[in-house]
Amino acid sequence: MTFGFAPASAAASTSAASANRLLEPAEWAAAGIPLLRNPREVVSGLHARHHPQPATAVIAVLDPDERLRASASFVRRPAPADGWMFRNVLLAQLRRIIPHDLRRRTPVRTAVLLYCREGDARWTEEDGAWMWGLRDACTLHGLRCGAYITLTRDGWQVLGEGRGGRRPHSASEPEPFATSEAPPPLSRTGGAASEVLRRAAAAR
Repeated sequence: MTFGFAPASAAASTSAASANRLLEPAEWAAAGIPLLRNPREVVSGLHARHHPQPATAVIAVLDPDERLRASASFVRRPAPADGWMFRNVLLAQLRRIIPHDLRRRTPVRTAVLLYCREGDARWTEEDGAWMWGLRDACTLHGLRCGAYITLTRDGWQVLGEGRGGRRPHSASEPEPFATSEAPPPLSRTGGAASEVLRRAAAAR
């Protein structure tokens, strides 16, 4: 026997599932997300590399020393914020730019997400959906889930940490690359011994 309310119940179930695909700031803070040692350096480096405009997301993978190993940027399509859909697009970008680490027992590399958007730096449900998507994409790609950073006209903000700054912001010009992305300085040692080593390396 049917009473005609099954479709409404299914719609409510779907709606509830979508609503659960986001993380509140308190949930994010309690998830043990590793803190960036120098968030401004990371933000400045990604901003200089990708110069994101509003509705642009930048996914980046950092090594244990917070050096940038890979990154990609893409524009968010106009659609309701859904953590599952954000997870899928982030995972597709990660698969495109860097091999997975699923064979490791413990993740070594960390993925961080910078999202440039309109509005102020306060948390929104869209941010919560990006957080959910980032955490899930990292799990499926064998990475540690790192910081979620918003970039607005007010500046940048690491959500869940309370750290931020006024520059760069969503309308600022790119700054020079961060020192973490710069090549290592050349050795200053000299003399005959270093010349022999240089020639031996060149001959390999």
